[in-house]
Amino acid sequence: MSPQLALLVNPAARRGRTLRLLEPVARRLRAGGAELSVIVGADAADALERACTAVSERPDALVAFGGDGLVHLAVQAVAGTDVPLGIIPVGTGNDIAAALGLPGRDPVAAARTVLRMRSRPVDAVRIRAGGADELFAGVVCCGFDSRVNERANRLTWPAGTSRYLVAMAQELRSFRPVPFRITLDGHEVIEREAMLVAVANTRSYGAGMRVCPDARFDDGLLDVMILEAVSKAEFLRVFPSVYRGTHVGHRAVSVRRARSVRVETPGAAGGGPGDRRGDRRGAAPAGFAGGATDALVAYADGERVGAVPLHCEVRPGALRVIV
Repeated sequence: MSPQLALLVNPAARRGRTLRLLEPVARRLRAGGAELSVIVGADAADALERACTAVSERPDALVAFGGDGLVHLAVQAVAGTDVPLGIIPVGTGNDIAAALGLPGRDPVAAARTVLRMRSRPVDAVRIRAGGADELFAGVVCCGFDSRVNERANRLTWPAGTSRYLVAMAQELRSFRPVPFRITLDGHEVIEREAMLVAVANTRSYGAGMRVCPDARFDDGLLDVMILEAVSKAEFLRVFPSVYRGTHVGHRAVSVRRARSVRVETPGAAGGGPGDRRGDRRGAAPAGFAGGATDALVAYADGERVGAVPLHCEVRPGALRVIV
């Protein structure tokens, strides 16, 4: 029987350059016997609504053709249903696909994986922050890295990944360690100043930064990585090791595991209108200037969620993913 696939497309992935890959992928899926419907939203909210409608019609799979941001959106549509998620990674980062062992450089090979329709249950994570209540599949970050995202989203130049390098250089000049209170499983409390905190369901984010190298997407646990306050010189020295995952051996890095995690910044200012879910890529919260007392915003799967405090809780086996 021919599989019925709903193909969710992000036309803006890599600034539209991946659209040239859509035709050969669609051709391969149809050649493999799939009946294909293509979903393109006018914006994120419209794409999510269309994806939810498609899932309600019970296709054999919802297939995300894009990067981690589109996978994040697709997770909202399929979680808790029996419709599996397929991924054809053509974005910039593709860290979730990498964690699942999917072909990251060959979209046609990824299409062949989808056609085999072999799925397995994996965990998802519920996150509540700044009024948002949604799910993520990969990593949520807050601290230096999320402030860099905030800066990069406000820059109009340069384009591509260079924008994040500029934002990182700018943020490093003004960044001060943040006073965090982290509560694990409702009872263990950690209070310390830190450069960043990451809560991970999978091992990497940011196009290969192995922030929690031992995280597993099917163990019912979250890995919580804390990089304590260090000098800027030490931070620059340690930072490159995150791509190998060897940063976890540094004296300032600790990793804990828990089923639920609450992250707070005691004394931090409340967020402004940028915290609303409908303003995910808008301006930063009012008063944002990079200091430790300003509102801190969390990013999940590279997508803006909302201001800290945040609460994460693992949902074991909430997703079925084609692997």
